[in-house]
Amino acid sequence: MDILQSYIDNDPDDDGQIKDTRELDSNSSGNLSPNSSPPRMSLPTKSSAPKVDDTMLALAFAEANRALTKPLDPSQHVVSYNPTYDQLWAPICGPAHPYAKDGIAQGMRNHKLGFVENAAIEPFLFDEQYHTFHNNYVGDLDKLKQTDGISVYNIPQHEQKKRKIEKKNEKEEDDESGEDVDRAENRKSPWAGKEGSQTELTEEQKCAEEYAKKKGEEKGGSSDKGEFVADKSTFHGKEERDYQVRSWIAPPKDAKATNDHCYIPKRLVHTWSGHTKGVSAIRSFPKYGHLILSAGMDTKVKIWDVFNSCKCTRTYMGHSKAVRDIWFCNDGTIFLTAGYDKNIKLNPDEDKQNILLAGMSDKKIVQWDMNTRQITQEYDQHLGAVNTITFVDNNRRFVMSSDDKSLRVGEFGIPVVIKYISEPHMHSMPSISLHPNNNWLAAQSLDNQILIYSTRERFQLNKKKRFAGHMVAGYACQANFSPDGRFVMSGDGEGRCWFWDWKSCKVFRTLKCHEGVCIGCEWHPLEQSKVATCGWDGLIKYW
Repeated sequence: MDILQSYIDNDPDDDGQIKDTRELDSNSSGNLSPNSSPPRMSLPTKSSAPKVDDTMLALAFAEANRALTKPLDPSQHVVSYNPTYDQLWAPICGPAHPYAKDGIAQGMRNHKLGFVENAAIEPFLFDEQYHTFHNNYVGDLDKLKQTDGISVYNIPQHEQKKRKIEKKNEKEEDDESGEDVDRAENRKSPWAGKEGSQTELTEEQKCAEEYAKKKGEEKGGSSDKGEFVADKSTFHGKEERDYQVRSWIAPPKDAKATNDHCYIPKRLVHTWSGHTKGVSAIRSFPKYGHLILSAGMDTKVKIWDVFNSCKCTRTYMGHSKAVRDIWFCNDGTIFLTAGYDKNIKLNPDEDKQNILLAGMSDKKIVQWDMNTRQITQEYDQHLGAVNTITFVDNNRRFVMSSDDKSLRVGEFGIPVVIKYISEPHMHSMPSISLHPNNNWLAAQSLDNQILIYSTRERFQLNKKKRFAGHMVAGYACQANFSPDGRFVMSGDGEGRCWFWDWKSCKVFRTLKCHEGVCIGCEWHPLEQSKVATCGWDGLIKYW
C-alpha cells in the first residue's frame, strides 16, 4: 500500500509539476475529525475484454436496413430476404421514357388479360369456386348478398326441409294413385308433352285416314301407311330424380374441359347395343356430352348414358318407319326426330327455338312454328330431294344441299336464293358440317372426298383443302370436326373411321370401327380424346 500511495503522490498534474503529499496530509489532517474514515484511494477501471473492430458489423446492419426500404427489381428472380406486402405491390420506380412502354406492357404480360402465374389450389376447392361462380352469382350481386356467398355444395336448411317435404308428398301421391308397374316404368320424360295436351284429329285428317284404310282394303294390302302411332317412352333407370331432386337429364356439375387440344383415340372404350337394326345417326348432348341420342332404323330413338352406368337410359317410340335424323335444341331439353326421307333442324338462335326447318323429299324446305303449329314459310328452289340444312353467318343464313348436285344459300325467313353453286364436276353432298370457327363448311361429296367451302360472302370452294382416301360413294356418311378444329373425321362404306389433319390435309389415322357401314361419328365436346361412332350393324362404339 505504501508503494501505491507513493505512486499516486508522485503522479504529475496537468502542469507537469509533482505535488508534495506531505503538505496535503498536514493541511487535511487539521480539517478531519477523529471519527471520520481515512481517505479512500480510487483506481482507474480497465476492461479485460479484447477490443473488436465493429466497422463491418455496422456496415452490414446498415445494408440490411437499406434493403428493406429499397424497391424490388421486376426482372429479379431471386430475393435474398422476406419483402413486405407494401414492397411487393409498390409501383415500379425510376425514370420513365416518354415513348417506351412500362409495367405490364414492357414484357410482364403472359396472358391477354395481364400477368398470370400458377398457384397450388386443391381441385375440390377450385371446382367449388368455379361452379359457384358460374351457376349462381354471375352478374347478380343481389343474389350474392341474399345468400351470403354460399357455395353450390352447401345447401341451406330451409332448402333441405323443402326438398324433404316435396319428396314425402311425391311418395304419398304415388301410393295413393295405385299405378301398375308398366305405367310406372313408362313415365313421361322431360321431352314428352304434358298430360292431356294431345290434340284430337281434325275432320280432314279423319277423312284421310278412312280413305287410306279403304284404299288398303281394296288392294288387299295392309294399312300401315295411314296408321297413327301413339308416342310413348320407357325409362330403364331406377328413378328419374336423384336425392337432390335433379332430373336424370341434368348435366354433372363438375363436367368441364380438361385440355384445349384434341387427340386421336387409339382403342375401344365401350360398346352400346340395343337397336335391332342399323343406327342412322347419333348426337351428343349440347355442351356436356353426358348423354348420346341415337336414331335407329327399327323406328326407335334411344338415349345412352356416357359417364356413369353406360347403359340405355330411355327409349322413345312413335315412328312407324325408320328414323332418318335427330337433333337437340340448344339446352338439350327438346329433341326432334324425322322419318327416313326427311331432315329436320332447329334454328340455333336462342330466341328461335320454337322454329324448325324440314328438308323434304318433294324438293321443298318447310318452316314450322311449333308454338302455333303452322307452316310459316316454304323454300322450293331445289330440283331434287333436300339432303342437309346448315346454318351459317350467325344463324342469319343457311346452306342447303340436294340430290340435284348443287348448293344453295338462302336468308332465313326470305324464300329467295342469294347464292347458287353448281359445277359439272360436282356430286351430291348428303352431309355438311360447320367448322368450330364458323368460317368453313365441310361437305361430304359422293365422289369419295370432302370439299371445303368458305362461309364468307362469296361461299367459294377452297381448292387447297381436299380430304380424300375413304370410300363413301352411295352412302350418306357424316363428316365432322374436333372441338378445337385440328382434325376432320368421317366414316366410310367399309366400316372405318378416318381422321385427317386440318392444316396438312393428310390422313392422320384410320380405325376399323364396324362390320358394315360406319354412317356417323361424333366427337365428345369435353373429353378431347373420345369419339363415338355408329354403323349399320346396330352398334354404337365409344373410342
